[in-house]
Amino acid sequence: MALPDGYSFRTPTAGDAEAIGALFVAERERRPEAPALDAHFIRETWTRAGFDLATDAWVVTDLTGAVVAYGQVRQEEDDAIGSWGLVRPDRNGLGIGAALFDRIESRATERSAGHPAMRFRHAVTTGDEAAAAMATTRGLRPVHHFWHMQVDLAPPVDQGEAPDGIAIGEMGEDGLTAAHAVLADAFADDWADLPGPRDRWIDEELASPSFDPSLWLVARDGATPVGLAAGSAGEDGGAVDWFGVVRSHRGRGIGAALLRRSFARFADRGITTVMVSVDADNVTGATGVYERAGMRVVGRWDLWERVGGPA
Repeated sequence: MALPDGYSFRTPTAGDAEAIGALFVAERERRPEAPALDAHFIRETWTRAGFDLATDAWVVTDLTGAVVAYGQVRQEEDDAIGSWGLVRPDRNGLGIGAALFDRIESRATERSAGHPAMRFRHAVTTGDEAAAAMATTRGLRPVHHFWHMQVDLAPPVDQGEAPDGIAIGEMGEDGLTAAHAVLADAFADDWADLPGPRDRWIDEELASPSFDPSLWLVARDGATPVGLAAGSAGEDGGAVDWFGVVRSHRGRGIGAALLRRSFARFADRGITTVMVSVDADNVTGATGVYERAGMRVVGRWDLWERVGGPA
């Protein structure tokens, strides 16, 4: 499907991040349950492995040159291509979203050529019936549900005590290698391939514009890393980007202690809101840990998926 008259596709540039972030703001004003994302999130995604800004993303502009829509495709796993798109609310109903979805699907098909079992995923804001209808006509179905959860901090925040026998501090000399080992164990039973191959994951974290080792906290049982809360500071608040406790040490309060320490560290920097993305059906019990730490759901989206080529 072609774009309506007066609109055109072009490749994004680094300077478009703020304009794309403004699309998220406008969407949340229209639909408060939409994911709470911003320009910081855009810059982060552009540094991830398997993504080429020149070929895997598009902005739609109007006759004035204003950015009114954005879409992207990225190979997230060896057998999965992820995508999403967003149209400024005052331009809905013109056919921009359908044209953007066609562009996204076409690129995903190119990237999955020769791999008939490749999964194609698309993120849709929960309750967005128009986007859900477009996904349905393309043969996708909802398979997972996600939340953005947030806590509001009132400094000072009491960091509390660590469980008996557990020490919590910043990453040591083993750094990202130890952090990856914790996450690989913590997510061993998860449906997604998280955190992915170690060397690729380490390269991605080091390339992230918000990577800050002082916000990465590791729980240790003696010399053994057993838990991780990896934070980052954005323009509008903080985020816990990675969080997990190895399976052998769950149920001891380590996750709650990591979150308290992380919140205290954010508060010390004057950050008053902290966000986390979570699989609503998470099998590790992380959702309950977040709720007990005072976090609440502020955004919802669904992951739609199909296997193979175009419907």
